[in-house]
Amino acid sequence: MATSVLPPSSEHAPAPQLLLEFPDNRLLIELCGEFDRNLAEIEQRVGVQIIRRGNQLIVHGDPDLCQQAADLLEVLYERLETGRPVATADIDRELRLDRSDEEGPGPDRQLEMFSGGKVEIKTRKKLVEPRTDAQKAYVKNLFEHELAFGIGPAGTGKTYLAVAVGVSMFIQGHVDKIILCRPAVEAGERLGFLPGTQEEKVDPYMQPLYDALNDFLPGKQLAKLKEEKTIEIAPLAFMRGRTLSNAYVVLDEAQNATSMQMKMFLTRLGEGSRMVITGDRTQIDLPRGVPSGLADAERLLKAIPKISFNYFTAKDVVRHPLVAAIIEAYEADEPRV
Repeated sequence: MATSVLPPSSEHAPAPQLLLEFPDNRLLIELCGEFDRNLAEIEQRVGVQIIRRGNQLIVHGDPDLCQQAADLLEVLYERLETGRPVATADIDRELRLDRSDEEGPGPDRQLEMFSGGKVEIKTRKKLVEPRTDAQKAYVKNLFEHELAFGIGPAGTGKTYLAVAVGVSMFIQGHVDKIILCRPAVEAGERLGFLPGTQEEKVDPYMQPLYDALNDFLPGKQLAKLKEEKTIEIAPLAFMRGRTLSNAYVVLDEAQNATSMQMKMFLTRLGEGSRMVITGDRTQIDLPRGVPSGLADAERLLKAIPKISFNYFTAKDVVRHPLVAAIIEAYEADEPRV
C-alpha cells in the first residue's frame, strides 16, 4: 500500500489530503465494506472524510486525523491480507488499542502476549481478539496466572473472554475439562419455584454461559462434551465438596456469592487447574446486609503476588455505545444515592 500527501485541491479546501493506493482491488472492496459502511464508520469515529476512486482512497481533514485514519486503514488492509475479515468490531478494537508494543500482524501468530505481540484466542468457531487495552491485559493474565479476577461493569467482556480462553486452553490440551458456574440469585425479583427438572430450574441462570460457549464451539461438539461432563455448567452451590484438578473453572457474577461461598469456591482449586472470578461490584443482588464475597476476596487476596486483579471501566464496554453512556450516568449519580 502506497501513501502520499496531496496539495490542497482548491483555496476553499486548504486542508492537506492523504492519498492511499491499494494493490488488490478485491481486498479494497472488503476494506470499504458493503455500501462503504467501514469507511463511513472510520469517518465518523476519526473525524475525516474519505473518498474512494478506483484503487485509491483520499483522506481529507486535519493532518493528524488524516494520518490516524491512514494508519488505521493500513492495519485493516494488512489484516485482510492475512485472510481475516474486517468488521465494525475490528475498527473499534484498532481505535481503542495501544499498538506501540506490538509487532506487525502475521497469519500464524497465536497468543504472542509473552513476547509483546498480538493477543489472539483461537477457538473452534472463531478467532477472538481483545478490543481494549484493559481486555488485552486481562487475557494475558488469564494465561499467565492460575487464579485471576476480572472486575468491572456489564458489557466489558469479562465472562466472554474468560470462556474463550478456557475453550482455547481445552483445545490445546492444557486442561481436561471446563467448569462454569454462577450463583443462582435473581436480579432484584423473586421468581418463585420454577417448574421442571433440576437442570431445567437452573438453566435460566446459566444462559449467559451457554451463549458464550455457543460462540466458540460447534453445537454438536458442545452437546457431546456436556453429555460426557467434560464441560459442566452448574450453580455455585454444587461446587461444595469437590476438588477440581486439571480444570478451567469460571465463577461468573461473583458479586452475588456470599463470603462463605467465595471461600468454598476458591478452596476447590486443585492440581493443574485455573480459576477465573468475574463480577460487577455495582450489581449486587444479595439480600440487604449480606456482604459480597467478591469484595471480601478482593480485600483479602490482593497482596498475594500469584493472583491477578484486572479492572474495567465504562470505557471498556464493547456492547452498544449507549451502554457505556448509561453506566457513566449511573456512576456519576452514585454519590447522591
